Amino acid sequence: MKIVIDARFTRTEQHDGISRYGASLIAATAKLADVTMLINDDRQLKLLPDVPHVKISSPLSPRELFVAREINKLNADVVVCPMQTMGSWGRKYGLVLTLHDLIYYEHPAPPGFLPAPVRVLWRLYHKAFWPQRLLLNRADVVATISKTTEALIKKHKLTRRPVKIISNAPQPGAIARDPEDSPEKTLLYMGSFMEYKNVETLIKGMAGLAEYSLHLLSRITPERRSQLETLVPAGAKVIFHNGVSEEEYNSLLRTCTALVTLSHAEGYGLPLVEAMALGTPVVVSDTDIFREVGGEAAAYVPADSPQDFAAAVHELEAPGVWSDRSRAGVERAAAFSWADSARQLLDVAEGIVQDRALDAASKTKR
Repeated sequence: MKIVIDARFTRTEQHDGISRYGASLIAATAKLADVTMLINDDRQLKLLPDVPHVKISSPLSPRELFVAREINKLNADVVVCPMQTMGSWGRKYGLVLTLHDLIYYEHPAPPGFLPAPVRVLWRLYHKAFWPQRLLLNRADVVATISKTTEALIKKHKLTRRPVKIISNAPQPGAIARDPEDSPEKTLLYMGSFMEYKNVETLIKGMAGLAEYSLHLLSRITPERRSQLETLVPAGAKVIFHNGVSEEEYNSLLRTCTALVTLSHAEGYGLPLVEAMALGTPVVVSDTDIFREVGGEAAAYVPADSPQDFAAAVHELEAPGVWSDRSRAGVERAAAFSWADSARQLLDVAEGIVQDRALDAASKTKR
């Protein structure tokens, strides 16, 4: 069985969530099956595993409507896209489309890196569910990364196709920190600064955490930074890093008190699992998806309460609490692995191949 995985959403300098998901899934699946990946920019290769690749048009190009013409030449049995937007007109292969979350129906502001015309279409697209249904019903199977999103897909009746989970996971080989070590009085936030991420409440909560510093790690526009800087309480320590390397991120995770996020919505929350895998406790907003990912290991607080956020951080100072949370996080993170995700993908692909073979045999008999 030949599997083609779309890697055209891979970034060229540093992974975002979708980029890391696709690259990690390719690396794990290639250990078990014949995998070829699709790219559209040679610079993407430095963030991708050493797997056979084919360069085709960009997923943001008008040519995407007819991309199946290019992919059909590869004689793939199944094509897997980590997004739901891949063109499928005239395809001759099984197709898996992925819907990570439904965040942008409730919070429709598009990611800033998209071209202006695409941002306009993005907003129009998320004003109703029917365009999503048109996209998803073109697949043989719709994949998602969590039970939370799976439930939302079913609630809103977004597809007639089977919905299967191909889960997210932390990077393999993480070595946890010593749970008996004393952490530094630092708090880390890793994520974008879009409004639904609710970074404002984290910053306001620092009024009750004078002995701690809050490190905002991701890249940020000057305009957004200026907006957030006006919210920093007097005497609070809030540090804008405007991007960190993987090495810097892991180093900070290994020394901080906790990773924190009060996001109103997420498709998964990969930074939680990355932190827990290293034995770093997490303090997060009380949402269905964070409950699914964090289990009993995380500390949950109301998303819009700076006071409850500060209290949850102070709770980690009680004797034995930080160590217990560190151990619980490592145990919880072990429930997620890319090897399991790759096996989930293969199960889905094998099912598609069997169904298409049965369908072809049925048509032949007619």
